[in-house]
Amino acid sequence: MHITSAEILCVGTELLMGDVVNTNAAVIAKELAALGINVYHQTVVGDNPGRLTEALHLAFSRSDLVITTGGLGPTYDDLTKEIIAQYFGRKLVFHEESWRRIEAYFSRLQCSFTQNNRKQAMMPEGCTVFENRCGTAPGCALEGNGKMAIMLPGPPREMKPMLLEQALPYIRKDSDTHLVSRNLHFFGIGESALEQRLHDMMVEAVNPTIAPYAKTGEVMLRVTARVRDGEDPTPLLEPVVNRIKEEAGQYLYSETDGDLQSALVHLLRDKGLTAATAESCTGGLVAKRITEVSGASQVFQCGMVTYSNGMKEKMLGVSRETLNTYSAVSPETAGEMAAGARRFSGADLAVAVTGNAGPEPSEGKPVGLVYVAVDSSWHKEVLELNLNRRDGDARELIRYLASSHALHLLLRTAQKYPGVSGISKEQEAQAIG
Repeated sequence: MHITSAEILCVGTELLMGDVVNTNAAVIAKELAALGINVYHQTVVGDNPGRLTEALHLAFSRSDLVITTGGLGPTYDDLTKEIIAQYFGRKLVFHEESWRRIEAYFSRLQCSFTQNNRKQAMMPEGCTVFENRCGTAPGCALEGNGKMAIMLPGPPREMKPMLLEQALPYIRKDSDTHLVSRNLHFFGIGESALEQRLHDMMVEAVNPTIAPYAKTGEVMLRVTARVRDGEDPTPLLEPVVNRIKEEAGQYLYSETDGDLQSALVHLLRDKGLTAATAESCTGGLVAKRITEVSGASQVFQCGMVTYSNGMKEKMLGVSRETLNTYSAVSPETAGEMAAGARRFSGADLAVAVTGNAGPEPSEGKPVGLVYVAVDSSWHKEVLELNLNRRDGDARELIRYLASSHALHLLLRTAQKYPGVSGISKEQEAQAIG
């Protein structure tokens, strides 16, 4: 069966009431996109047989494949299998192997089960059963009249393994092609500006395609090629990626890492460098993002939050004269904070952030005015940023954007390190000696 389009149908009244966040749809959509299957609709419907039947018929009227989550439990309102079996004209039959697995599951947990758990072992006749290795509700696949239904459990810890290990291989069984993507991550340019630079390429692209995805303060371009199994995608992807670099390469910060902090940690590690942070308005957010990355302990010396002027002076050595003359929110203070953090920590480079995140102007400084400074033996720089936003969460957005600029400034400074890439400072010194 050749599948070109799919719909995701998530079942559960708790999703409609907001008691549970629907993360399943995002996971499924991402995996289907990797298979080259278009998802044009996502639907959430409550545990009501009439509305579920209506939603299922509508989904199949516009898609080859419908993937459902939820409604596979033991209670009376778990009706997904029943409704889908009716659609395909199948009856439910007892699946002995599923029942043995359910019994074994309860035995391992040393819990008793009730007779309504047997309902979970009732499966549509002729279906392919998916084992649930993390719970009790098995899933299944059912086909007929050019349509395919995949039924998965609702809890994400049960749904995702079943999707990855059983459902996706089942969907792919008749396909001899797949999609391969290259993700390009940009900072310092907005989605509309990047699209304008690459407009003709994006409109003309067929295989591979180019799709932009906006993140907070960043843009990702996904370059995706469809290839036959075993075919090398490089001849399709590489020319397009190179053309994008020619047009917007100065904003590209990574082709491998999905965020600024990961790109920074990996680059510092490759170059044998260490970093430190000094923060005021961001309150430790830069350090937090760095330490989220596995392996950060190899490159991150320390982070200091010097919120008050007294601590800027005492911990970082910012002069009282600078604070009195220029105020805490100034390029002079930012520069001295970065220098103090590098001096205190012994790190190769240090970044500092000071500014006014709001909600009100302070010391004559407008909301959103932020200074970010970097200090190293080979490069020093101070950025003035005007990050004011009028959103309801403006303060947190300003803080996050300021932390992103700090990470990016560290990244750019590490890239300028005059040492030999891939060789630590110690190795470099030994080679010179």
